[in-house]
Amino acid sequence: MRRVVVTGMGVISALGRGREAFREGLRVGRCGIGPWQGSLGEGLRMAVGAQVTGFDPATIFQRGPLNVMDRFAQFGVWAAREACEQAGLKGGGAWQETAGVVMGTCVGGQQSTDDGYAALYREGKAAISPFTVPRVMGNAAASQISMEFGLRGPSFSVASACASSNHALGLALHLVRSGLGEVMMAGGSEAPLVYGHLKAWEALRVVAPEVCRPFCAERRGMVLGEGAAVLVLESLDHARRRGATVLGELAGAGMSSDAGHITQPSVEGASVAMERALADAGLTPDDIDYINAHGTGTKVNDVTESRAIGRVFGERARTIPVSSTKSMHGHTLGAAGAIEAVATLLALGDGFVPPTMGFVRADPECPLDVVPNRSRPARLRAAMSNGFAFGGLNAVLVFRRLPAEDGGG
Repeated sequence: MRRVVVTGMGVISALGRGREAFREGLRVGRCGIGPWQGSLGEGLRMAVGAQVTGFDPATIFQRGPLNVMDRFAQFGVWAAREACEQAGLKGGGAWQETAGVVMGTCVGGQQSTDDGYAALYREGKAAISPFTVPRVMGNAAASQISMEFGLRGPSFSVASACASSNHALGLALHLVRSGLGEVMMAGGSEAPLVYGHLKAWEALRVVAPEVCRPFCAERRGMVLGEGAAVLVLESLDHARRRGATVLGELAGAGMSSDAGHITQPSVEGASVAMERALADAGLTPDDIDYINAHGTGTKVNDVTESRAIGRVFGERARTIPVSSTKSMHGHTLGAAGAIEAVATLLALGDGFVPPTMGFVRADPECPLDVVPNRSRPARLRAAMSNGFAFGGLNAVLVFRRLPAEDGGG
C-alpha cells in the first residue's frame, strides 16, 4: 500500500494569514476570538467571533475570477497557493494530469446567499447577480483551486458538517493510495460569518457569550470562526522522486456514523472512528503522543469526546496531551478539520503541544490533560486529530513524523 505524505500546507484563520502567523499563534496561545469588526454584530445577541482580518480580495485576485468567488472560495484558493508554493509544485508539469482536489465545506457561499436574500426580500429587487449560482455552490472552492493550478484529476467537494474537511483529507488519502491521484490538494474552507447564518446559530443556543473554553467546567459554548486550510498530499515515492521536503505522513483515516441523533453526539460513534483511524494507520493507542480534539466547548460535546477518548485510550486518556485549538481560531465548521490538521502537523514537526486557551478549572466529567493556557514542548511521534459532526458523522485522522531516512524534514 502506498504511503501518503504531506509536502505543503496553507492556512488562513483568525490567527492570521499563513503558516507562520498560525504557528506563532499556537505557540504563544494567542486568541483570535474577539468582538465583531465592522457592522456585522448589529442585531446579534452573540458578541464575539473568530474573524479573518486584513484580507482584501481585490489585492489578491483579478477582477474576472473575483466576480464569481464567494469569500469561502477566496480563502480556499489563498490557502492552496501557500500550500502549493511550500510543496514546490510548478505549473506545466505532468503531475497536473492526475492531480486533483477534495475540499470540505459545511455551508458554502453564505455571503452570496445572504446578499441575494437581502436584495430580493429587503430591498425588493426583481433580480439578483447572475454570478450567484457559481458563488454559492458548495464545490466552488474545489473548482476554483482545480482551475487555478490546472489540475485534471479527481476533484470534488465533501459536505458532512463539522467533519467535512477531515472526510476530505481521508478521501484524498485513499485516492493517492489507490493511484487515482498521484498528488492531491485537500482541506476545507468556510466563511459562515454572515447575519442570516449567525442568527441560525443563535437559535441553537450553543454559542458562547464571550470566550470559548473547551473541556473547562465553566464552558458556555462554541465560538464561530472562518478560514481555510489546504494540504498537498502525495505518495512517498513521488515526493522522493522530485526531492520534496516531507512535513509528515498522513498514516490513517477512520470514519463512522452514529446512526442515532441529528445533533446529539455518540460515545460509540466517536470511539469507533478513532479505533478505525488507528487500525488504518497500523498503530495502537500507545503510539499516539497527542490528540487534537474536536473540543467545541459545548457541554455535551466535550463530555462525549472525553468519554470516547477514555474508551479508546483507557487509563492513558488521563495523561496523554489533548487540546482544542478551537479555543484560539474558533469553530470554522467545514474547515475545522483541515485547520486542525495543520496545527497537528506543526506540533509534530516543531515539537510542541498547542494549548487549550480560556481554561479556568477542570470538569470532573472531562478527566483529560488539556494543556491549559500554555503550549508545551514535547517530542511527538504520532498524533490524532478528531472531527465529529451534526448528523452523527465522524472522521478521525492520524499523522506521524517521517524518519529522516524516509525523507522527513
